Order: sequence, then C-alpha cells, then structure tokens
Amino acid sequence: MKKNPGEAFVALVEVIARLRGPDGCPWDQAQTHRSLIPYLIEEAYEVTEAIEGGNPEKLKDELGDLLLQVLLHTRMEEEEGRFSITEVVENLREKLVRRHPHVFGEVEARTPDEVRGRWEEIKEKEGKGFELGTKPALLAARKFVEREQGLGRKIILPRRITWDNGDPETVVGEVLLEAVLWAKEHGVEPEAALRREIAKRLDGEKG
Repeated sequence: MKKNPGEAFVALVEVIARLRGPDGCPWDQAQTHRSLIPYLIEEAYEVTEAIEGGNPEKLKDELGDLLLQVLLHTRMEEEEGRFSITEVVENLREKLVRRHPHVFGEVEARTPDEVRGRWEEIKEKEGKGFELGTKPALLAARKFVEREQGLGRKIILPRRITWDNGDPETVVGEVLLEAVLWAKEHGVEPEAALRREIAKRLDGEKG
C-alpha cells in the first residue's frame, strides 16, 4: 500500500535517527555540520544538473540526496536539543504564509514582479536583507539584482564599459554585473548559463 507524504516523511526521519544512533552507521555518526558542507553544495549542483538534463528519474534521486542533507543537519541540532525537524517544517510554513500576504492575506500582487517586490519588502522589514556571505559570486549578483529591482531601486553602471577604462578588477566586476542584469532581463540564470557554456566547450574538445 502506498504511503501518504506524511507517513513517508516520518519513516525517513526515523531512518536518519537510526543512522546517527548508537547502533547506526560509523560514517553518519562521525559527520558534523562543517564536514557535510561539501556534500550539501555538491548535491545542490547535482539537482541543477538533473533539471538541466530533463531526466525526471535522476531529478527524483538527486532531490532525495539533497533532502538527506537537510535531515542530517537537522538531526544534529535535535541531538543537541536545539531544534527538531518539526520546528524546521513549521518555521518554513509560517515564513511562506507571512511572505505571501497576497495569498493568505488581503494584499494584492497580480504579477511575478509584484510578488517579488512584496517578498523583498517583507524581508527588509524582518531585518533579513541581502548578505553576500559565501554564495558563488554570480549567484550573489543575481540575488542582489532581484532584490534591488524588487525594491524598485535602479542599479547604475558606467554608461560605457571598456577594458581599458580603469582598474582591471573594477572593470571585470562591472562587466559581470552588467551581464547579470542582462541575464535577469531575459530570464536566464547566469550561473547555469556559464556552466552550460563551459560544458559545451569541453564537449567540443572531446569531439
């Protein structure tokens, strides 16, 4: 008999607890938040590759691997008595309701751009504005552009960028930011586009 989503999720959480438990797996027991960082990043990229490849079975598998990372990190926190998977899920549910007042409240937002603007405004009020952090630079630039545009702010770039008009690092930064602005205007994810272009050229070398 096929399980409903709730039953399947609870069964999976119990498996993670067993793996981390006294009689569990030595590898899983030895992991820490920090040791899992490379796997978390790797799984996110593999989900991206599965989406790009258009293979539903591979996507299903990779999404499961990404979910495993979420559950392992959460289990570590539960072992320390800080929070549980229930709190993670409930926190997400509350955030989604709070940041979609056009669905769960009486605010109007009829286009994706209006929704994005509302989302950024709410994040600003919550004190969760943009932070560069450790994001890949192209991803950070895309999120920065979305935030600024969502808040109705214009990003001012030099009228004409040339390769000999200043410090090389500044010029490269301006060129890349302009490329991200152009990508946003045309609905292109810059990180994925660059990866595709590199892969295409590597395939060309092999051929």
